[in-house]
Amino acid sequence: MNMLGTFIKPMHPEGLKFVATFGLITAGLFLLTPILGWIGVGLTVWCYYFFRDPERVTPDRPGLIVSPADGIISLIEPAVPPKELGMSDRPLTRVSVFMNVFNCHVNRAPVAGEITAVAYRPGKFFNASLDKASEHNERNSLCIRLSDGREIAVVQIAGLVARRIVCFVAPGAQTATGERFGLIRFGSRLDVYLPPGVTPLVSLGQTMVAGETVLAELPAAEGAGDPQ
Repeated sequence: MNMLGTFIKPMHPEGLKFVATFGLITAGLFLLTPILGWIGVGLTVWCYYFFRDPERVTPDRPGLIVSPADGIISLIEPAVPPKELGMSDRPLTRVSVFMNVFNCHVNRAPVAGEITAVAYRPGKFFNASLDKASEHNERNSLCIRLSDGREIAVVQIAGLVARRIVCFVAPGAQTATGERFGLIRFGSRLDVYLPPGVTPLVSLGQTMVAGETVLAELPAAEGAGDPQ
């Protein structure tokens, strides 16, 4: 990789209209005063950086669950998956990855499987790092069924400044581990509900890289083959 590629990453198409808007505003600010114009340049660069979409190298060992988002582990606790997914009503281990406004916000599938449900629910916009955000904030929930029948829930949660959840997949779609499935604009959180018997391999405060950092590992299911 050359030096330029280290600092300049591809931008997701979702960011084009935002960067263009920031650029137009910046041009207007330069007409008023150079100081405001250069502030606008800084904000435009930040907007481009926010929508960056770098390539990721996903580990290919069967049974691994990878992080769906860049950020830090903010919560690890038992919780019931969103009821709109129609999954079990018993608590599962929930691992939350909090994304601040400087993290890459492209979301990636933690496992390979079939998308069996996608459910959007409007809500509030509490700080996404708070526990109550899982219950009260705007969210988009996905259920991914593995080849052995086990299920994993992935929930996109809007945050304090986030006002738009984008999802690229629909029920019936097949996804690969580390494949892009959505993004959230600006500052948010991803919750992963692990299958019963799966223990997280991460700790609170740990930095995660979407599609690369291993979140957990699936034990082999009885009578099943490859869990992925």
